[in-house]
Amino acid sequence: MKVLVAVKRVVDYKVQIRVKSDNTGVETQNVKMSVNPPDENAIEEAVKLKEQGLASETIAVSIGDEKTQDVLRTSMAMGIDRSILVKSQNPLEPLAVAKTLKKIVEKENPDLVLMGKQAIDDDSNQTGQILSALLNWPQGCFISSLKIEGNKVLISREIDEGIENLETKLPAVLTCDLRLNTPRFASLPNIMKAKKKPLDMIDIDTLEIDTSTKIKTLKVIEPPKRKAGVMVNDVKELVEKLKYEAKVI
Repeated sequence: MKVLVAVKRVVDYKVQIRVKSDNTGVETQNVKMSVNPPDENAIEEAVKLKEQGLASETIAVSIGDEKTQDVLRTSMAMGIDRSILVKSQNPLEPLAVAKTLKKIVEKENPDLVLMGKQAIDDDSNQTGQILSALLNWPQGCFISSLKIEGNKVLISREIDEGIENLETKLPAVLTCDLRLNTPRFASLPNIMKAKKKPLDMIDIDTLEIDTSTKIKTLKVIEPPKRKAGVMVNDVKELVEKLKYEAKVI
């Protein structure tokens, strides 16, 4: 079984996000970038499948400029066998990303595609679902457990009513929740080994897909600063403020 993992390069979750001075987007220059956190869960699960003898090969794929190689090297330091970088100078919307991944799937012919449930930069939560539709493969979203028995895939996911258990067949597209596993740290020896692992590059123009944007961003602004709280002496004063000043009751 071959496993393909989609990885996205995003602003590190520990970084304080800053809006560009011209309000055209989020500042990414001289900002620490890293692997999208839910994608780390997908990487970990792929590596675990390889360690269990269920996967014969694991491949990480990402879309971006030359700098995106760093997240692919991190993926390989975590245990991924090889990587593919689809070079694109412009950010892509979920539909274009899914079409790009479809081309890679057709080229690599994996049995399973793993990716994070969503990216922390745009929170679109669309790529996995769109990819499964384009491939006409079954999908499992927000999975918190995974078990593979032959061609059968058993997954669990958290829903409002509790835990939902599902069964499907390979090939499939699965998006991973943070509850699925705990991603391992890339050790220094593995980071050094990752530098020698294969990393292929493909120009997105050679894939002949429509990457034009369908959504126009008019303006990006920071949320309003939260006002300081007000101390009240008793419940009566609290009710009066909620009723007459805030007018919420």
